[in-house]
Formats: sequence, C-alpha cells, structure tokens
Amino acid sequence: MSHGPRSGLAAVSSALLAMSRHLETRDVLKTIVASARELLDAQYAALGVPDDHGGFAQFVVDGVSDAQWKAIGPLPRQHGILAAMLHEARPQRLADVRRDPRFEGWPQAHPDLVDFLGLPIRADGEVIGALFLANKNCPKPDGGCGFTEEDEELLALLAQHAAIALTNARLYERSRELTIAEERSRLAHELHDAVSQKLFSLRLTAQAAAALVDRDPARAKGELHQVAALAAEAADELRAAVVELRPAALDEDGLIATLRTQIQVLDRAHSARVTFTGAGYRALPAAQEEALLRVAQEALHNALRHARAEHVDVSVERRGGGAVLRVADDGDGFDPAAVGRAGRHLGLVSMRDRASGVGGTLTVESAPGKGTTIEMEVPGG
Repeated sequence: MSHGPRSGLAAVSSALLAMSRHLETRDVLKTIVASARELLDAQYAALGVPDDHGGFAQFVVDGVSDAQWKAIGPLPRQHGILAAMLHEARPQRLADVRRDPRFEGWPQAHPDLVDFLGLPIRADGEVIGALFLANKNCPKPDGGCGFTEEDEELLALLAQHAAIALTNARLYERSRELTIAEERSRLAHELHDAVSQKLFSLRLTAQAAAALVDRDPARAKGELHQVAALAAEAADELRAAVVELRPAALDEDGLIATLRTQIQVLDRAHSARVTFTGAGYRALPAAQEEALLRVAQEALHNALRHARAEHVDVSVERRGGGAVLRVADDGDGFDPAAVGRAGRHLGLVSMRDRASGVGGTLTVESAPGKGTTIEMEVPGG
C-alpha cells in the first residue's frame, strides 16, 4: 500500500526508472500501475491492455489484495468508462464515477470507487492500453474531485513513458521468440549432423561386413555387432531430437533445468564431452536469466564449432545476491586482442552487450593453445 505521495522531479524520475528496468510485459504493466498509484497517492490503480474481442488481454491492478481480486471474478469487458478511454482516446476525470451516465455498475466484491482519473495509453496513433486511478487520498469537498488538473498532467506524462516501456517490452518478447526459434533450428542442425555421421558410419560398417562375410566370417560377425551398436546410437539421437528439442522454457523450467537439458543434447551431438554443474543457485530476474542462457549458448557454440575442444565445462553458481556463469574449454584458444584487431569477434561483442544490458560483467581468458574461459557475473534482483 502507498504511504503517501512523493513530490517533485525525484518522484517522476523514480517512476520512469522503475519502468525502464523491466523487459517482460507483465512486469512493465505492474510497475506502471504501482508507480502511478504511488505518484498520485490514490487508493486504487489499474491498467488494461485490450484484445480484439471486446475484453482485455491483460488487466493489472494495484491496491487490491489477491483475495479481493479473486472474489471480483472475471476480467471486465470494454464498456462504460473503460470503453470511453479506449475508443474516445481522451482523459476522463470525474468527481464520482458512479454518477456518470456511462457507469454500468461492477461486481458485488468490487471496491467502491468514487473520484476517478483515467487516460488512454497511445503508441503510433494506436490505443494500446487504459490507465486509471480512483479514490485519491485527500479530503474531498462535497461535489468536488480529488484529482486535480495537475494530477491529470502528471498522469499524462507517465502514460507517454508507459507507452514507450510497453512497446519496448513487446519488441523484446518478439525478439526473444525469434531467438528461441533460431535456437531450435540450430539445435536441430546439431542433432541432424550427429545422426548423419552415425548413419554414414553405419553404412560403411555394413559394407565392410558384406565384403567379409564369405572370406572371413569371424570378422564379418564383429562388423555386424558394430552395425547394431551404431544403429542403437542413431536411434538414441533421433529420440533426443523428438523428446528434448523444444524451446528454452525459462519461465516453466528455470535456468538450471534449461541449461542442463540443452547441454545433454550437445553432449550427445558432438564428440567433445560437455558437462554441467549448478551450485547454490537461486532464481534471478527473468532478463538476467535470459542473458545468462544466451551467453552460455554463444560460448558453447564457439567452443564446439570453432575451438575444436575435447571437453567443455559449464557451471552456474551463486555469488552474493547474484550468480556467475562459467564456460571453460580445452580447445585451440585465441588472442582476444588479435581477434578484435582483425574485425572478428566470435560473438564477444554480443556477449558483452548481453551482460552489460542486465547490469552484469563479462570476462574472457584465452591464449593460443590454452583453451578459453568465459565468465559472466550478474548482480541479481
């Protein structure tokens, strides 16, 4: 609950910074609503993102407990004052929302709203949401409105930045979906290569057995045993493709389980030994886990495709309130400075950008013939 309004530039700055810290759409919505309620010292705040069917794809509230929200029931429809904000695209400031001719009532468990201030959130000429506050925490003269014109101007400023934050969050989520699709495709190629190699070996071994069957039956029998072993390995690879090739489900499985699954696939798909350990890890903000996963994938790709490593070890461990990812290989190694001068980066720029984008750091240790160790640390939330 709010403990009173904060005034001035510091309060506005704090609200805008809070919005900019989040990349997940749901987190952005919750931050916008909480910031608006605190900034304007209202009892209730809500933000709805409309769908194309007369309802809301998402609806976030602040000032209502989980038990109250559950008792209220289904999400509201686009009617009454909410419809006015979405379709007329102009502010709605009312002394008593219940006396407005557009008011159509609310469920029995719904809190009693009186003074009301609502604004559409617009981006590129399109209304992408409706933000409203109710019951300002101040004495209200009879017939007066608790929300002032200055409140409306402040909320309008917040709504403009909310539009930017929401648009960025949507772009981020679309980008993540594309990245996941690309990763699925890449893993599919990894598995395809592995199965193709097994089948090629299987064919050669079968040909050798056929050539030996008349003149050296004992050796032919040995080759046939090898055929059976290769066929079993190929079947295992195909089973991995069907069962384990799926998008990285950080939200459902968490970072540790997602990394472990992908590393098991890579270990089977390559001749190199790929291992994973996780120690004392605890969940981090979604953006940080996403960055850790992508850096691990990039480092693994470099080690397995370019460094000719025989062993790659990946570990994630807790450090303070955050975590450290470490990817170490015994491959060819390289001179990081020389790579930069030659205009080749091996994904290092991308990895550093991902780390700094979530407040983390990335260090690279490598030398020709000495392998490579990439370490990324994030502070946690």
